[in-house]
Amino acid sequence: MHLSIEISNYPLNEEFIPPIKDFIDRLNRQPDLTVLTNTMSTQVFGEYDILMPILTAEMRTSFERFGKMIFVCKFINADLDPNSPTKGF
Repeated sequence: MHLSIEISNYPLNEEFIPPIKDFIDRLNRQPDLTVLTNTMSTQVFGEYDILMPILTAEMRTSFERFGKMIFVCKFINADLDPNSPTKGF
């Protein structure tokens, strides 16, 4: 099953950019995911069974490294990757 996630990360400390960049960089190192970032959010695309354990681990790493932060996520069980040939509902 394809999964598309939109994630916004809000670190609750004064230096908020390094934790956000660290999270995005770690996601970008995952070869089985497609990660698109803009000024408002990060979109992640992949297979459900691959993506979810990675997201769980990387969110935990962020909490452990940087303390309190908020993740706002939207999930849809469809391939909404704009570069994917299987894109669609």
